[in-house]
Amino acid sequence: MSEPVRPKRFYKEVAVVAHEGRHAIALDGRMAKTQGRNVLSAPTLPLAEAVAAEWAGQGEHIDRATMPLTAMLSAAVDGGEEDLAAWREEIVRYIGSDLVCYRADAPSALAERQAEIWDPYIEFMRREFGAILVTTTGVMAVPQADATVSAVRAALEKQTPETLFGLQIATAISGSAVLALACWKGEAEAATAFEASRVDERFQEEQWGVDAEAKTREERLRADFLKSAEFIALLEA
Repeated sequence: MSEPVRPKRFYKEVAVVAHEGRHAIALDGRMAKTQGRNVLSAPTLPLAEAVAAEWAGQGEHIDRATMPLTAMLSAAVDGGEEDLAAWREEIVRYIGSDLVCYRADAPSALAERQAEIWDPYIEFMRREFGAILVTTTGVMAVPQADATVSAVRAALEKQTPETLFGLQIATAISGSAVLALACWKGEAEAATAFEASRVDERFQEEQWGVDAEAKTREERLRADFLKSAEFIALLEA
Protein backbone atom coordinates (compact mmCIF):
# COMPACT_ATOMS: atom_id res chain seq x y z
CA MET A 1 0.00 0.00 0.00
CA SER A 2 1.58 3.27 -1.11
CA GLU A 3 1.92 6.21 1.24
CA PRO A 4 -0.32 9.23 0.59
CA VAL A 5 1.26 12.03 -1.39
CA ARG A 6 2.40 14.81 0.90
CA PRO A 7 2.23 18.36 -0.49
CA LYS A 8 5.41 20.38 -0.64
CA ARG A 9 5.85 23.13 1.92
CA PHE A 10 4.83 26.32 0.13
CA TYR A 11 5.71 28.90 2.80
CA LYS A 12 8.75 30.08 4.73
CA GLU A 13 7.45 32.05 7.71
CA VAL A 14 4.63 31.32 10.14
CA ALA A 15 3.06 33.95 12.38
CA VAL A 16 0.02 34.50 14.57
CA VAL A 17 -2.01 37.58 13.66
CA ALA A 18 -5.15 39.21 15.02
CA HIS A 19 -8.31 38.50 13.01
CA GLU A 20 -11.86 39.43 14.01
CA GLY A 21 -11.20 39.10 17.72
CA ARG A 22 -9.37 35.79 17.31
CA HIS A 23 -5.80 34.65 16.60
CA ALA A 24 -5.18 33.49 13.04
CA ILE A 25 -2.29 31.52 11.55
CA ALA A 26 -0.48 33.42 8.78
CA LEU A 27 1.80 31.75 6.25
CA ASP A 28 4.11 34.26 4.60
CA GLY A 29 1.63 36.96 5.54
CA ARG A 30 -1.44 35.18 4.15
CA MET A 31 -3.93 33.63 6.52
CA ALA A 32 -4.08 29.83 6.48
CA LYS A 33 -7.41 28.20 5.69
CA THR A 34 -9.27 25.24 7.12
CA GLN A 35 -10.41 22.25 5.09
CA GLY A 36 -13.71 24.12 4.66
CA ARG A 37 -11.86 27.24 3.41
CA ASN A 38 -12.50 29.27 6.54
CA VAL A 39 -9.74 31.28 8.21
CA LEU A 40 -7.74 29.03 10.53
CA SER A 41 -8.01 30.94 13.78
CA ALA A 42 -8.18 30.14 17.48
CA PRO A 43 -10.03 31.85 20.34
CA THR A 44 -6.90 31.83 22.55
CA LEU A 45 -3.33 32.85 21.84
CA PRO A 46 -1.77 29.71 23.41
CA LEU A 47 -3.73 27.44 21.07
CA ALA A 48 -2.89 29.60 18.05
CA GLU A 49 0.80 29.52 18.96
CA ALA A 50 0.74 25.73 19.35
CA VAL A 51 -0.94 25.34 15.95
CA ALA A 52 1.55 27.75 14.40
CA ALA A 53 4.38 25.64 15.84
CA GLU A 54 3.01 22.60 13.97
CA TRP A 55 3.14 24.53 10.70
CA ALA A 56 6.60 25.90 11.46
CA GLY A 57 7.86 22.41 12.29
CA GLN A 58 7.12 20.98 8.84
CA GLY A 59 10.02 20.01 6.61
CA GLU A 60 10.21 19.97 2.85
CA HIS A 61 6.80 18.34 2.71
CA ILE A 62 3.71 18.87 4.87
CA ASP A 63 2.82 15.82 6.94
CA ARG A 64 -0.72 16.22 8.26
CA ALA A 65 -0.22 13.30 10.62
CA THR A 66 2.15 15.49 12.63
CA MET A 67 -0.40 18.32 12.91
CA PRO A 68 -3.17 17.02 15.21
CA LEU A 69 -3.91 20.38 16.82
CA THR A 70 -4.29 21.93 13.39
CA ALA A 71 -6.72 19.17 12.40
CA MET A 72 -8.82 19.63 15.54
CA LEU A 73 -8.93 23.41 15.24
CA SER A 74 -9.84 23.18 11.56
CA ALA A 75 -12.70 20.77 12.29
CA ALA A 76 -13.99 22.95 15.14
CA VAL A 77 -13.89 26.11 13.04
CA ASP A 78 -15.64 24.45 10.12
CA GLY A 79 -18.30 22.96 12.42
CA GLY A 80 -18.81 26.24 14.22
CA GLU A 81 -22.23 27.17 15.50
CA GLU A 82 -23.91 24.63 13.21
CA ASP A 83 -22.38 21.60 14.94
CA LEU A 84 -21.99 23.12 18.42
CA ALA A 85 -25.32 21.78 19.72
CA ALA A 86 -24.63 18.30 18.31
CA TRP A 87 -21.24 18.12 20.05
CA ARG A 88 -22.77 19.28 23.33
CA GLU A 89 -25.55 16.71 23.15
CA GLU A 90 -23.10 13.95 22.31
CA ILE A 91 -21.21 14.68 25.54
CA VAL A 92 -24.46 14.82 27.51
CA ARG A 93 -25.59 11.52 25.96
CA TYR A 94 -22.56 9.75 27.41
CA ILE A 95 -23.66 10.72 30.92
CA GLY A 96 -26.49 8.23 30.51
CA SER A 97 -24.09 5.33 29.95
CA ASP A 98 -20.82 6.60 31.34
CA LEU A 99 -18.00 4.13 31.88
CA VAL A 100 -17.44 5.11 35.52
CA CYS A 101 -21.06 4.34 36.42
CA TYR A 102 -20.97 0.67 35.37
CA ARG A 103 -19.21 -1.58 37.86
CA ALA A 104 -18.37 -5.27 37.94
CA ASP A 105 -20.18 -7.44 40.49
CA ALA A 106 -17.34 -9.98 40.33
CA PRO A 107 -14.53 -10.59 40.88
CA SER A 108 -14.44 -8.51 44.04
CA ALA A 109 -10.87 -7.37 43.38
CA LEU A 110 -11.96 -5.66 40.17
CA ALA A 111 -15.04 -4.14 41.78
CA GLU A 112 -12.90 -2.74 44.59
CA ARG A 113 -10.41 -1.26 42.15
CA GLN A 114 -13.17 0.35 40.10
CA ALA A 115 -14.61 1.92 43.24
CA GLU A 116 -11.20 3.15 44.38
CA ILE A 117 -10.39 4.81 41.06
CA TRP A 118 -13.81 5.90 39.85
CA ASP A 119 -15.59 7.02 43.02
CA PRO A 120 -13.52 10.24 43.28
CA TYR A 121 -14.75 11.19 39.81
CA ILE A 122 -18.35 10.59 40.89
CA GLU A 123 -17.73 12.95 43.80
CA PHE A 124 -16.10 15.48 41.46
CA MET A 125 -19.26 15.59 39.34
CA ARG A 126 -21.38 16.28 42.44
CA ARG A 127 -19.01 18.94 43.72
CA GLU A 128 -18.30 20.70 40.41
CA PHE A 129 -21.65 20.51 38.62
CA GLY A 130 -24.18 19.40 41.23
CA ALA A 131 -24.64 16.25 39.13
CA ILE A 132 -25.54 13.20 41.23
CA LEU A 133 -24.57 10.10 39.27
CA VAL A 134 -26.11 6.69 39.95
CA THR A 135 -23.79 3.69 39.67
CA THR A 136 -24.78 0.09 39.02
CA THR A 137 -23.32 -3.38 38.58
CA GLY A 138 -23.58 -5.38 35.41
CA VAL A 139 -24.50 -4.11 31.96
CA MET A 140 -28.17 -3.25 32.39
CA ALA A 141 -28.73 0.44 31.69
CA VAL A 142 -29.43 2.66 34.67
CA PRO A 143 -31.12 6.00 33.97
CA GLN A 144 -29.60 9.16 35.37
CA ALA A 145 -31.85 11.79 36.89
CA ASP A 146 -33.08 14.56 34.62
CA ALA A 147 -31.53 17.06 37.04
CA THR A 148 -28.11 15.44 36.61
CA VAL A 149 -28.30 15.52 32.81
CA SER A 150 -29.56 19.12 32.91
CA ALA A 151 -26.70 20.17 35.19
CA VAL A 152 -24.11 18.88 32.75
CA ARG A 153 -25.89 20.43 29.79
CA ALA A 154 -26.05 23.78 31.59
CA ALA A 155 -22.29 23.67 32.27
CA LEU A 156 -21.68 23.22 28.55
CA GLU A 157 -24.31 25.70 27.36
CA LYS A 158 -22.06 28.71 26.74
CA GLN A 159 -18.85 26.95 25.75
CA THR A 160 -17.12 27.63 22.44
CA PRO A 161 -17.28 25.22 19.49
CA GLU A 162 -13.59 24.50 20.07
CA THR A 163 -14.11 23.47 23.70
CA LEU A 164 -17.12 21.30 22.88
CA PHE A 165 -15.31 19.66 19.97
CA GLY A 166 -12.31 18.83 22.16
CA LEU A 167 -14.50 17.48 24.96
CA GLN A 168 -16.52 15.39 22.53
CA ILE A 169 -13.34 13.79 21.17
CA ALA A 170 -11.98 13.04 24.65
CA THR A 171 -15.35 11.63 25.70
CA ALA A 172 -15.59 9.30 22.72
CA ILE A 173 -12.04 8.00 23.14
CA SER A 174 -12.37 7.28 26.87
CA GLY A 175 -16.01 6.21 26.83
CA SER A 176 -16.59 8.69 29.63
CA ALA A 177 -17.88 12.25 29.67
CA VAL A 178 -16.97 12.29 33.36
CA LEU A 179 -13.27 11.71 32.67
CA ALA A 180 -13.25 14.27 29.86
CA LEU A 181 -14.92 16.86 32.10
CA ALA A 182 -12.41 16.10 34.87
CA CYS A 183 -9.57 16.97 32.49
CA TRP A 184 -11.34 20.15 31.40
CA LYS A 185 -11.80 21.35 34.96
CA GLY A 186 -8.28 20.41 36.07
CA GLU A 187 -9.49 17.66 38.38
CA ALA A 188 -7.18 15.11 36.74
CA GLU A 189 -4.10 15.10 34.55
CA ALA A 190 -4.81 13.75 31.08
CA ALA A 191 -2.61 10.68 31.52
CA THR A 192 -4.31 9.88 34.84
CA ALA A 193 -7.78 10.25 33.34
CA PHE A 194 -6.91 8.00 30.41
CA GLU A 195 -5.52 5.38 32.77
CA ALA A 196 -8.79 5.57 34.72
CA SER A 197 -10.59 4.61 31.51
CA ARG A 198 -8.52 1.41 31.31
CA VAL A 199 -9.24 -0.12 34.72
CA ASP A 200 -10.88 -3.22 33.27
CA GLU A 201 -8.13 -3.69 30.70
CA ARG A 202 -5.38 -3.41 33.31
CA PHE A 203 -7.09 -6.01 35.46
CA GLN A 204 -7.37 -8.39 32.52
CA GLU A 205 -3.70 -7.88 31.67
CA GLU A 206 -2.75 -8.86 35.20
CA GLN A 207 -4.79 -12.04 34.91
CA TRP A 208 -4.00 -13.14 31.36
CA GLY A 209 -1.05 -11.09 30.16
CA VAL A 210 -0.70 -8.33 27.58
CA ASP A 211 -2.11 -8.72 24.08
CA ALA A 212 0.32 -7.00 21.70
CA GLU A 213 -2.30 -6.02 19.14
CA ALA A 214 -4.62 -4.60 21.79
CA LYS A 215 -1.71 -2.70 23.35
CA THR A 216 -0.81 -1.11 20.03
CA ARG A 217 -4.41 0.00 19.57
CA GLU A 218 -4.47 1.36 23.12
CA GLU A 219 -1.33 3.42 22.54
CA ARG A 220 -2.98 5.10 19.58
CA LEU A 221 -6.03 5.88 21.71
CA ARG A 222 -3.82 7.20 24.49
CA ALA A 223 -1.97 9.54 22.12
CA ASP A 224 -5.24 10.84 20.71
CA PHE A 225 -6.72 11.35 24.18
CA LEU A 226 -3.66 13.24 25.43
CA LYS A 227 -3.71 15.46 22.35
CA SER A 228 -7.42 16.24 22.77
CA ALA A 229 -6.75 17.10 26.42
CA GLU A 230 -3.89 19.38 25.34
CA PHE A 231 -6.24 21.06 22.86
CA ILE A 232 -8.78 21.69 25.65
CA ALA A 233 -6.09 22.96 28.03
CA LEU A 234 -4.79 25.45 25.46
CA LEU A 235 -8.32 26.84 25.21
CA GLU A 236 -8.34 27.47 28.96
CA ALA A 237 -4.82 28.95 29.15
